[in-house]
Amino acid sequence: MARRRIHLALLFVAAIALLSGCSSMSAQTNPIDPNNGIWDRYFVHPLSWLLNWFAELLWGQYGLSILVVTIIIRFLVLPLTLKQYRSSKAMQAIQPDMKKIKDKYKDDPKKQQEETMKLFQKHGVNPLAGCLPLLVQMPILIALYNAIVRNGEISQHTFLWMQLGTPDPYYVLPTLAAITTFLQQKVMASQTTPQMQNLMLIFPVLIFVMSMNFASALPLYWVYSNLFTVVQSYLLYGRSNQKGDVSK
Repeated sequence: MARRRIHLALLFVAAIALLSGCSSMSAQTNPIDPNNGIWDRYFVHPLSWLLNWFAELLWGQYGLSILVVTIIIRFLVLPLTLKQYRSSKAMQAIQPDMKKIKDKYKDDPKKQQEETMKLFQKHGVNPLAGCLPLLVQMPILIALYNAIVRNGEISQHTFLWMQLGTPDPYYVLPTLAAITTFLQQKVMASQTTPQMQNLMLIFPVLIFVMSMNFASALPLYWVYSNLFTVVQSYLLYGRSNQKGDVSK
């Protein structure tokens, strides 16, 4: 299960790198057109319009508009995140039973898999629930990047020290994106295996390298999103762990 999540996460990063790279090259020659297929009509154009609308309300500051849209997106996927949390807690609860099955049928992988699936069904556990937020966010994040780099107003806008349509020349934003990614993983460390934690250490490095080349608006979104996740994860996992410690 942990290996499957890692593969999905790697696919997530690869898809962003590939598609956003293509979109950045065609930003000037491929403006957003709501009549240009399903992707632009239902994903890119609504997000671009939403960014423009919030920017008008927030004194023309697209950096603040991206913050508001980030919060909206994270609240939209919150039901899936809560489902992931409940699935994670359920998986933890049946770990002793899973270990017994593994030890009992260690020489019969097929029987081991059958008994494990029966155990999942008995306790109503969906091992794929933890992957749902990642799968849902993938097209949203790619669409958001398209909405940013193909929106001429955003690409020319300056927020704080950076121009949102070009990479951060001082690498401040890539550094913040990498640090907040690391913090996010630390907060959620109790929900992952030690092996997965070691493999996930590569993601802050990947985020840093990609953020060096991406338009500043995307790593700005990552920073906002990571901070939201840190607070959310603390409220979900941190407090429950503290309660667990107290109960012990």
